Amino acid sequence: MSIFLLRHSKKIAMKTITTIVFTFFLFTSLQAQNLYFPPLTGNNWDTISPTNLGWCTSEIDTLYDYLEQEDTKAFILLKDGKIVLEKYFNGFEVDSNWVWFSAGKSLMSTMIGIAQSEGDLNINNKASDYLGTGWTNMPQNKEDLIKVRHQLSMSTGLDETVSFSCTDDTCLQYLTDAGSRWFYHNAPYSLLKETLQNATNLNINTYTTLKIKLKIGMNGFWLPIGDNNFFFSTPRSMARFGLLTLNRGEWNGNSVLSDTTYYNQTTTPSQSLNPAYGYLWWLNGQSSYILPNSTVSVSGSIAPDAPSDLILAAGAQGQFCAVVPSQNLVMIRMGGSNGQNLVPTDFHNDIWKQLNQIICTSTSTTQSLTAPITLFPNPATNQINLKMGNSEPFTTHIYNATGQLIQANQNTFSFDISNYPNGFYFLKIVQKGKIQTAKFLKL
Repeated sequence: MSIFLLRHSKKIAMKTITTIVFTFFLFTSLQAQNLYFPPLTGNNWDTISPTNLGWCTSEIDTLYDYLEQEDTKAFILLKDGKIVLEKYFNGFEVDSNWVWFSAGKSLMSTMIGIAQSEGDLNINNKASDYLGTGWTNMPQNKEDLIKVRHQLSMSTGLDETVSFSCTDDTCLQYLTDAGSRWFYHNAPYSLLKETLQNATNLNINTYTTLKIKLKIGMNGFWLPIGDNNFFFSTPRSMARFGLLTLNRGEWNGNSVLSDTTYYNQTTTPSQSLNPAYGYLWWLNGQSSYILPNSTVSVSGSIAPDAPSDLILAAGAQGQFCAVVPSQNLVMIRMGGSNGQNLVPTDFHNDIWKQLNQIICTSTSTTQSLTAPITLFPNPATNQINLKMGNSEPFTTHIYNATGQLIQANQNTFSFDISNYPNGFYFLKIVQKGKIQTAKFLKL
């Protein structure tokens, strides 16, 4: 009898695992089917009219006037991969190149993930495994605490007051143990270039071309300026990178970043010190944030007027590649700025204030309810939160991948999932007799 039960339980477990895996690929496939991918060569890119989306087109010129006033060079908005809005200003053209500044950090993050997926490096290894011992001016036992993931999460513990950008060993001095303090420090990030090159035996431009540009049709190049490395490209190339990120590292059925665990790590808090920061990506919808050049934690979302699940590649003077999975949106802005700071989050939020006037109806794929819903963070580990567009009474039901009801609540916006087994779950909302569902991933 015990052998029978053991075999039976193994069959149930295997069936459950198979169901979860099938569900994962089903939803990945459905998202890919909903997304358009432009050809790898040429300038052809399908468009969709904002009128056909039911948007408030009378507000578009107001947005463009605001963007021009802020010294914008290019603005692109994708919906489901297709161009809805595209505007160039002051002689800038579709084939003009512009610098990403720190938005290039997110591109570097993707390349580190690719290198890890191909076995060239491991982000949990010591940075000195790739940079050599003595790459800092720290005691060796303190240098050994710094892992590659600390470079990705801005938590190396190096003293940025010595130099913000200098990568010489004499500039890289101990302040605190790795992982115990968050500060936006360029120097340890910049050294990821050497980490990548030493791990793969390819220079950074060759690696970018082979692993990303050729696979998604991007142009662009890395250019060293002092101790920094800046990426330059056309706005549409940045949009291609945003579309790749929206589709979780896949391009039209072809895997570019195959390490799904790494992708999930990049788009969720990389440490508890600054939950609004993943692996070189800014994360909206978190409980607090710390901005560059600051140690002060501020309560609330980094972009309160933007969708809660937005992830953001952001650079000086307002270089933005914003990705919104819940609405299949990618927003690109390139240009100068009028006195904006290192990562101009207020400017980014102001753009979304304008966009909200244009996207005046729900752009989510499910329209059962009057107002759209958002789950964040997603994937989640301990808690999943719900954001709704109205305050009408509602009930929620959470089901696992096999359809089993896990919990039911009334008018609840936060759910403890810390004891849930890892896998996909479905949240069903019933409001005024109408139903909407959303999925989330527990890690």
